[in-house]
This record gives sequence, C-alpha cells and structure tokens, in this order.
Amino acid sequence: MDPISDFIIRIQNASRAKLSVVSLPYSNMKEAIAEVLEQEGYITGIDKKAKKEGVLSVTLAYKDGVPVVQGVKRISKPSRRLYVGVRDIKPVKRGYGAVVLSTPAGVMSGKQAKIKNVGGEILFEIW
Repeated sequence: MDPISDFIIRIQNASRAKLSVVSLPYSNMKEAIAEVLEQEGYITGIDKKAKKEGVLSVTLAYKDGVPVVQGVKRISKPSRRLYVGVRDIKPVKRGYGAVVLSTPAGVMSGKQAKIKNVGGEILFEIW
C-alpha cells in the first residue's frame, strides 16, 4: 500500500462526502504534505496534538459549501518514480490546481519550488 496515495484519496473522499475533519495515520511525510496543502488553501487546519497518538487530523476547506478539493492524481508511484527539473514544473489545470513535490529542500508546492529554483520528485497533483 502506498501511504501518500492513501492520504490524498482519503482527503478527496472526505471532501466529496462533505466531511469537515478527516483522521489519518501519522507520519512526518504526511504532516509535511498537509502543511503544503494548508499553505495552498486546500485544507484549513492540522491537529498536531494528536502526533503522540499516531493520528493526524486534517480540517478540509470549503468555499460556499463546495469542497475546495475537486480531484487528485498520483504522479510518482512506488513502482515508477518521476523526477523533474525546475524548468519542467508545469501548471495544473491552467493554474487552478497545484503540484506537490518532494525536493532536497523538503516537501513543497510547484510554485515554491520554482521560487527556490529546485526540482525533485512529483508526488501528486491536486485541483
């Protein structure tokens, strides 16, 4: 099982079910991804107090009753890793989505990676 795929699919399913909070198994990578999604506006809050219990609680974002997360797509998989340079980072859904990368400077969005001039492994796209 791929923990990152599980993470993004749980967020997508919870937003389609109009849930306000989703609980996930904790890992440092998931927390870093959740922080990037919070900066991009796809989630509104992260409960870090549950870190000791091994649970990461994420509060989903809604705009006028419509979930902000409309879809996700896993790009780099355990069976096939996909790495890109800074010049190859493309906008998602003509700029309405975001791409999340794992770089040597940490997990960040495509916009942040272009600003810091760093490439890395494309984890997933979200819109």
